[in-house]
Amino acid sequence: MNPVIELQRVTKRHGELVRLAEMNLTIEKGEMLALLGHNGAGKTTIMKLILGLISPSSGHIDVLGGAPDGPHADRLRRQLGYLPENVTFYEQLTGREVLTYFARLKQAERHQIAELLERVGLVEAADRRVKTYSKGMRQRLGLAQALLGSPQLLLLDEPTTGLDPAATRDFYQAVNALRDNGCTVLLSSHVLPGIEPYIDRALIVGKGKRLALGSLEQLREEAQLPLTLRIHGLSLEKHSTLWAELSTEPTLIGERYVDINVAASNKMQALRRLAATSSVEDIDILPPTLEHLYTHFSARSATVLPVESASGDNP
Repeated sequence: MNPVIELQRVTKRHGELVRLAEMNLTIEKGEMLALLGHNGAGKTTIMKLILGLISPSSGHIDVLGGAPDGPHADRLRRQLGYLPENVTFYEQLTGREVLTYFARLKQAERHQIAELLERVGLVEAADRRVKTYSKGMRQRLGLAQALLGSPQLLLLDEPTTGLDPAATRDFYQAVNALRDNGCTVLLSSHVLPGIEPYIDRALIVGKGKRLALGSLEQLREEAQLPLTLRIHGLSLEKHSTLWAELSTEPTLIGERYVDINVAASNKMQALRRLAATSSVEDIDILPPTLEHLYTHFSARSATVLPVESASGDNP
């Protein structure tokens, strides 16, 4: 089976400025990939290249079986859903009319409109003009238009901006349902804790280069960041010799817990020592989060990185 998205040594230049440098990336059907990076890292350039809004200076891009900036583009856009970070609609149209307009453009079934309005919580506002919508309501309308036509590929740029926690949860559940039916999702977000439970892999970019790519477990293995052990039943003062023995500095969390950081290679040794301490009531093992991994790998963009080789896409 051919990948849904494939970038082979893709470079994009604007004059002397290199926006993207020999990027290799393969995304398979039904995968959700998080695209992470600071402003100017190359995320928007990757999105625009996949959408066919710009063409690479060199290298090859294939999206759903063809080049997104060629004759394949018209068919591609009917199979693709896109939500930009800043959503803009014709303000004199109602929410329902906006979705009807986009359904016609994408040749999507109009019976989806009522279902999508309900899914994003806009049923009561469906026949109000968009100019009366709040920022959050416009974002939800944007989500609905991106989901029109049950797209095979969904590109989401900061999709939950302006959404409350309940609406954010409902959105990701809707995206998960699409993915379960084979939709591929490329997601760019700064709200890393919110996306961590849903993604299959993360691509971290900086200064136009790939800094890291893999599942959370692969990134943790590569980064070798310490684990956090959250201990219930110990005090900072009474167990100073224990902290010294474990070569760690404890941190008090609230009134009930103490956190210590240990290297992954020392996890079992620390757990055995803590389990042998009579006052310990419970221990939670907290691996590095996506936010920790992002911070770690983003530090690489401060150095000059070698250009990636063309072979392989795995870290």
